[in-house]
Amino acid sequence: MTNIPTFNRSLLHPRYWPTWVGIGLLYLLVLLPYPLLYRLGTFLGRLSMRFLPRRVHIARRNLELCFPDRSSAEREALLVKNFESVGMGLFETGMGWFWPDWRVERWFNVSGLENISLAHAKKQGVLLIGLHFLSLELGARIFGIHNPGIGVYRPNNNKLLDWLQTWGRLRSNKSMIDRSDIKGMIRALKNGEIIWYAPDHDYGPKSSVFAPLFAMEQAATTSGTHMLVRLAKPAVIPFVPRRLPGGKGYELIIMPDEQHLPLESDVATATYMNKVLEQAILLAPDQYMWLHRRFKTRPPGQPSIY
Repeated sequence: MTNIPTFNRSLLHPRYWPTWVGIGLLYLLVLLPYPLLYRLGTFLGRLSMRFLPRRVHIARRNLELCFPDRSSAEREALLVKNFESVGMGLFETGMGWFWPDWRVERWFNVSGLENISLAHAKKQGVLLIGLHFLSLELGARIFGIHNPGIGVYRPNNNKLLDWLQTWGRLRSNKSMIDRSDIKGMIRALKNGEIIWYAPDHDYGPKSSVFAPLFAMEQAATTSGTHMLVRLAKPAVIPFVPRRLPGGKGYELIIMPDEQHLPLESDVATATYMNKVLEQAILLAPDQYMWLHRRFKTRPPGQPSIY
């Protein structure tokens, strides 16, 4: 059972004061007009490359592994654009948590809402496939404004941030559920709920199988999708929040139900899902979370690629 974090007086302890200062600064910054936020965010993202050499190395390595056919110059240009998105991602998190609904809606165009309506008409729950785009908090907020659901999350070690992210996400959604609570997810899907689920990170060898992803032949991929779909039989609907160029706002793309997801094995499901993830990532490759060690788990006996 997931325990939803709530505010309590312990969060006012001095050890959290630096976090409170950061939260207050982020709140004030996202009050700025969006075009100014866009310029400031992309500038800070480029600047961060000087101070985050380890993350730059990881992102560059991920791009090399996934797109070996692209030239070095093309990958470097994509890397710079990606770190511009890192800077914007900080502001987009604050926008997702603190902006009122009307301001979020003002900067978004939404397409594909009929795909959710079709699933509801069939009395199905929805396994909403949300990738780790850097704008994921803002994307989840706009999706929830139109179709409130339940978010799957990993509790934050900082209890103040854990409470804050939950508070921000619940502004337009029903509840949150711990990613380890598989029974809770299955129960919610069988009850016709929308479950926001991200199958695109490396969660370690115990809960993963190896399947191709882009040019990587053996990428650790969660086996959870196979279990959830097999037991709850939901619609499987990917969505992509994509930032438009030039500070012109965003679009939320809700894709059709993946009705032909193979379920004969967890490897078959993971292989198919990775193809779906590739298509989604290529809609905005500069905005994906490449600075995460996506391929940290290797098959037995193989060395780290980082």
